Amino acid sequence: MSKVEDFLTPSEEQEIVEAIRQAELNTSGEIRVHIEKTSNGDATNRALELFHTLKMDNTRLQNGVLIYVAIEDKAFVIYGDKGINDAVSSDFWDSTKDIIQFHFKKGDFKQGLIEGVLKSGEQLKQYFPYTDSDIDELPNEISKG
Repeated sequence: MSKVEDFLTPSEEQEIVEAIRQAELNTSGEIRVHIEKTSNGDATNRALELFHTLKMDNTRLQNGVLIYVAIEDKAFVIYGDKGINDAVSSDFWDSTKDIIQFHFKKGDFKQGLIEGVLKSGEQLKQYFPYTDSDIDELPNEISKG
């Protein structure tokens, strides 16, 4: 088994998917989690590449968020689309990053991702609130590389 498959159990993955579903009830923003063994270089550049590969830049309001994890690199990136970055301050993701990092340092990856996802939804609510006409534009499942 690869490290990616060992990173989370299937039940932990389902808990994270449920957190994504719950977070997206607060916002029209679209949240995804991607996990892979290594970024093979700069994690931010890899997150940007995956953002496009996963078609996260195709949301109507440009409000997709990718939480990217490179296991062997011990790195993660929170990448928000242009619509978010145009609306928020440069330190917008700091509290979310801190929550994820706090749990990751303890080896509690599931809880870090769940709390990071929920915090993302809560923060995006201010700028991109959920409306009755909101549609789920992207899948909620965890993607892997």
